[in-house]
Amino acid sequence: MNKAWWKESVVYQIYPRSFMDSNGDGIGDLQGIISKLDYIKNLGIDVIWLSPVYKSPNDDNGYDISDYQDIMDDFGTMADWEQLLVEVHERGMKLIMDLVVNHSSDEHPWFLEARQSKDSKYRDYYIWQKGKNGKEPSNWYSNFGGSAWEYDEATDEYYLHLFSKKQPDLNWRNPSLRKEIYNMMIWWLEKGIDGFRMDVINFISKPENFEDGDLKPGKKHASGSKFYRNGPHIHDYLQEMNREVLSHYDVMTVGEMPGVTPELAKLYTSEDRKELNMVFQFEHMGLDNGENGKWDLKPLKLANLKANLSKWQLALEDTGWNSLYFNNHDQPRSVSRFGNDKKYRVESAKMLATLLHMMKGTPYVYQGEEIGMTNIRFDSIDDYRDIEIINMYKEQTEAGIPHRQIMESIYAKGRDNSRTPMQWDASPNAGFTTGTPWLKVNQNYIEINAEAEISNANSIYHYYRKLIQLRKKYDVIVYGKYELLLPEHQEIFAYTRTLGDEKLLVICNFYEGQPMFELPGHITYQSAELLISNYPEKLTHELESIQLRPYDASVFLLK
Repeated sequence: MNKAWWKESVVYQIYPRSFMDSNGDGIGDLQGIISKLDYIKNLGIDVIWLSPVYKSPNDDNGYDISDYQDIMDDFGTMADWEQLLVEVHERGMKLIMDLVVNHSSDEHPWFLEARQSKDSKYRDYYIWQKGKNGKEPSNWYSNFGGSAWEYDEATDEYYLHLFSKKQPDLNWRNPSLRKEIYNMMIWWLEKGIDGFRMDVINFISKPENFEDGDLKPGKKHASGSKFYRNGPHIHDYLQEMNREVLSHYDVMTVGEMPGVTPELAKLYTSEDRKELNMVFQFEHMGLDNGENGKWDLKPLKLANLKANLSKWQLALEDTGWNSLYFNNHDQPRSVSRFGNDKKYRVESAKMLATLLHMMKGTPYVYQGEEIGMTNIRFDSIDDYRDIEIINMYKEQTEAGIPHRQIMESIYAKGRDNSRTPMQWDASPNAGFTTGTPWLKVNQNYIEINAEAEISNANSIYHYYRKLIQLRKKYDVIVYGKYELLLPEHQEIFAYTRTLGDEKLLVICNFYEGQPMFELPGHITYQSAELLISNYPEKLTHELESIQLRPYDASVFLLK
């Protein structure tokens, strides 16, 4: 296993719209981020991942880009961005940008030209098809609801959009399009950025023919994902991107890849194949989905989480690399989802952090996670801003599903759970803005805010700081081998990490019961040092048998 800076780093994701507003317009911005860089540095962060700040009509909160080489007015100017980069680097941190090249905005000049005429040089930058039998070219659905095809009257053809109809998919079969994208990437890298997080990058290779997906009873549209996830030329494109662009810079790359398997991830992240450094996989994010997808709620079974995370740990042990996350801008808050955000909010947030940060891979912290921010429950659909939530509510209402039932799904899984403004202090609007916030602030900010966390030595924030410091101190946390313990236990998630003579023992009680941890007989040690625990009073028991407290988490260094 080769050592690399991005393996040893901890990444902090900023969702700019919700992070910090510097000018009182209710929208977070680049100057707001700059004002909080010392806060991020103090946490111990190595890399900041900046969600999209490019020019955009903002149909999907910046993931619909109309100019890849300019900044959205809401966020500031290119001069502000350049100042941000300088200030991040001055603090010894790195900055990675979001790369959104599966699709552009329908207001991008390429698409405006493409829809003018079938003879436009930009026509082939996008995916156009004739209709079939007076209907769409295939029965695929968009990931945001409805058909994945939009009819364009001017040229009597349909264009593909796997997301919003304002996000037409780019045609990666076209070498000219690929060259434009590579040139744009080089432009940003020459400005001095340190890498890319690549949005749904395993969707970029589409099939030559658009076959219908398998239609479920009572549904108008079907998933086409088996045709476009990890498509026919995906490895060719990523190897070309690496050859033409990435290999010329010392940068970090992470590919967001819904539907990726460990076997595929090894191909994407093997250092021999020269594609990407790591992938975001989604399997663990779907373990609490019912048969009908994410809005169909079912409880998480700990046995399933243990099996899944362990599968990924072991599969990428010698080839490839894991990214470690429970939170991001597309997922609900983990303390509400997997922990207990009421009585044991602090303990369960620390337990989840321990479980994740002691695994092998690069950990990602999403803004507010480090202070234990929770999900939001707005009474009215009118208070939500996310296009996915709004489209789902409309579809389900039209299907006769009761309002309360739809809202329970939104409370559990809606993307706006993670997008409420960052809670900085107990002043109005949590110190996020002096104006009216673009999305309402969670009213628990009076108790849950960064200022209160920093002033409390036993807070979640300081616990994250310690976890990150431990990663920098012990190579075993970064590079050690993983072994799951007690795979059948219904309440305890325990594992070891081993590197040379050092062994970590990680014990996490996933629930509020008080089970007994029994050390498996094959684990031997001469001495045990407690590195971190989420309860202030230290355990004094022998490791062979420990009575765990609710959401207990402890890490021991065994020698």
